[in-house]
Amino acid sequence: MARSFDAARWLDFVLDRTIAPGYSRVGFVARHRCWPDDDPRPGAMHGSTALVTGANSGIGEAIAAALVGLGATVLLGVRDPERGERARREIQAADPNTEVSVARCDVADLGSVTECAATLAETLPRLDVLVHNAGVLPDERVETADGHELTLATHVLGPLLLTELVAPLMGAAADPRVIFVASGGMYTQPLAVDDPEFRDGQYRGATAYARTKRMQVALTGPLAEHYAPQGISVHSMHPGWADTPGIAAALPRFRRLTRPLLRTPAQGADTAVWLAATAQTPPSGRFWHDRRTRPEHYLRRTHYTDENVRRLYQYCCRAAGLQVS
Repeated sequence: MARSFDAARWLDFVLDRTIAPGYSRVGFVARHRCWPDDDPRPGAMHGSTALVTGANSGIGEAIAAALVGLGATVLLGVRDPERGERARREIQAADPNTEVSVARCDVADLGSVTECAATLAETLPRLDVLVHNAGVLPDERVETADGHELTLATHVLGPLLLTELVAPLMGAAADPRVIFVASGGMYTQPLAVDDPEFRDGQYRGATAYARTKRMQVALTGPLAEHYAPQGISVHSMHPGWADTPGIAAALPRFRRLTRPLLRTPAQGADTAVWLAATAQTPPSGRFWHDRRTRPEHYLRRTHYTDENVRRLYQYCCRAAGLQVS
């Protein structure tokens, strides 16, 4: 048994460090064989309510469908209610008795986030799980109506504001959990402390995406500390390489070259679902992939200090209209 366990740990380590095999469906299938069949247990989310942003397709829809399958009442937080309604019908088609609804929430628009949170406060007694999955990868630099670079607003500022506004609802839950769906692409980028809005240098959407995903991971620790007194745990994870509409639209060449190895959306969603539904609360403030904590850095040039994180956290809180603690 010990040798089998050691072999599984060694295989996991090799898959993680070799990147491509670990992020592909090969890595998922290899690791999946070592996971307990009953974790999460059937019905683990019965009586719980979850909000999943960006849930109209891809990994977000897969997360929502899996949580519904575990018994949760799920709100699909989407920018486009029509697309959200289409996803709701697809999810409910599998089981008409499930509870799925659409909540309009454009996380890049701070006003929309505020309106969504106010509606939730009026209609929900509590919120057990919040999954920040909404993502964008623009072709060129775009600013939102609030004057912020689009990927920063979508991946960082909107989620910070939404989390803070629904924190009272989450504090009313027995075991509330916040989950950021980040990206393995963040490993290539340092923390953009001095230029979080990407105003300097040549703008590339893929770089902006990876930079803001790095920010999500870096801010997981401060957020975990901030919400610990309310009993809210905060986690970040990356799904590996999954075949989603977003990848097809934003990175068509990458998808064409790697399609046979890409994970399904459900496989990419697995760790987020596990973080939301596993019986024992995972340690707060950690970064996860395939149900295990992972290093936040593989390259020396991406390392940052606690002071760097503090400065970024304060900037993002101010930019989101939050009081800096």
